Amino acid sequence: MKKLILPLSFTLLTACQTTEQQSVQRDLANNPNAADNLDIYQALIVDETADVVHPVADVDIPLGDNSILASDNIWVRIQNQLTFEVPENRTVAVHRNWYARHQSYLDRVSKRAEPFLYYITEELEKNDMPLELVLLPIVESAYDPFAYSHGSAAGMWQFLSGTGKQFGLKLDWWYDGRRDVAASTQAAIDYLKYLNKRFDGDWLLALAAYNSGQGRVSRAMKRNKKKGLPTDFWSLDLPKETRDYVPKLLALTALLKEPEKYNITFKPIANKPVISKVEIGSQLDLLLAADMAGLTIEELHALNPGFNRWATAPDGPHYLLLPNHKVESFKSQLSELPDEKRLTWQRYKIRSGDSLSVIASKYNTTTKVIRQVNKLSSNRIRAGKYLLIPTATKSLDRYESLEKLAVAKASKKGSGNKLTYTVKKGDTLWDIGRLYKVSSRDIAKWNGFGPKDTLRLGQKLTIYTKLAQASSVSAGNSNTMRNINYKVKSGDSLARIANKFNVKISDIEKWNNLSRNNYLQPGQMLKLSVNITSI
Repeated sequence: MKKLILPLSFTLLTACQTTEQQSVQRDLANNPNAADNLDIYQALIVDETADVVHPVADVDIPLGDNSILASDNIWVRIQNQLTFEVPENRTVAVHRNWYARHQSYLDRVSKRAEPFLYYITEELEKNDMPLELVLLPIVESAYDPFAYSHGSAAGMWQFLSGTGKQFGLKLDWWYDGRRDVAASTQAAIDYLKYLNKRFDGDWLLALAAYNSGQGRVSRAMKRNKKKGLPTDFWSLDLPKETRDYVPKLLALTALLKEPEKYNITFKPIANKPVISKVEIGSQLDLLLAADMAGLTIEELHALNPGFNRWATAPDGPHYLLLPNHKVESFKSQLSELPDEKRLTWQRYKIRSGDSLSVIASKYNTTTKVIRQVNKLSSNRIRAGKYLLIPTATKSLDRYESLEKLAVAKASKKGSGNKLTYTVKKGDTLWDIGRLYKVSSRDIAKWNGFGPKDTLRLGQKLTIYTKLAQASSVSAGNSNTMRNINYKVKSGDSLARIANKFNVKISDIEKWNNLSRNNYLQPGQMLKLSVNITSI
């Protein structure tokens, strides 16, 4: 994300500003001595708070009895095992002073960390990792598993998709392992262990590589070595973001070591497990799971942010994180739930012109799921046959928090005239892009999904186009018909061509004197009469 310097006086907040930024702005506005430290604030106000976007409001998760004795505070357990030396240099001091001035920010971060901090601490200890790494999600995401960056990193540990997959994180239409706290924590541990070994046990270099890539750090070390210069972190020529990244972690370490010295506190968190991983065996409707757990869908999603849709992923993972005091009741109800009631099933009669992608879009699922359920070896289907389709148990507006996240997590603003397009039967991103003279990849980017994701009937898409009459392209000329010649490509079928041009199979047959039993041949020319605004 591009970093901006905010002025001392500000009255307007942009749409993407986070709660943290607003808090800092209030602090500046109310601090009579702010001008004395303006250079520091200008350098840091966005660095500490706006590297990522927080698309989902914080949820107060019920964790049962969380009364805490002073001796049972997990921050004390972590504090007693800190080993990093914190140098007294200006960069660390500047970041340390920023955190120390913003107790409300530290409180928010601790509140987000509360359900997960014991689990992360335990996993780090099991792997003989320094407990300073407990603080890394503060630097990465402010401990927000829903956080994403406009550089396409996501989750509490801010994995890019490629790196995530390299370290075992699944990523598909149903599920994003980068946001799964348990899965991403294990992946982060594996990645950091690898980097630490790669840089001969130097944790500062490993952390720099976690932020900017091992290749960049290695090249910086190689340049210094050629010049006869030291190759420690502080001596390397690295990007500004990385030169700030490691000092931020060290600044937080200094505060946790001596909170009284800097007049700050870390909100006490119980030194005991408050959530458990519960195996569920197979795909399960998330609203049904929330009801059985005695949680709202928002509370369940806050603990299980990896799920993108109305149900857990068909191919797993098949577990949920739940508050400990909810586990037994949930397990009891789940054990009594018949397999066929984990999801709602629709029996669908295939119509002429249907395709699996159109049917999947209609029922908010994927072609892969329909194929698996119906034991289909390909996407070919025949009119008159029936399909079983798993669907949400409730209307989709009940799953609003999940659907909002699927759009919000990566959407970007474009340039040109902005309009809203409603997806119609047979639409594809390629067709819509051609209509508005934009790329399908851009449409996906503007709406926060992948270029290969399935469109839904009635789905609203934001589109930016340079067409002068963009707002009327799909409405004002709805009766504009054109006769065209279409050259059949390898893999084409009548159904596929009908979907592409939003026409009926029977019409293609009539226009070309074809029988449905005739096979199309690559290179064959077909006459089509199409509405150019609805292609």
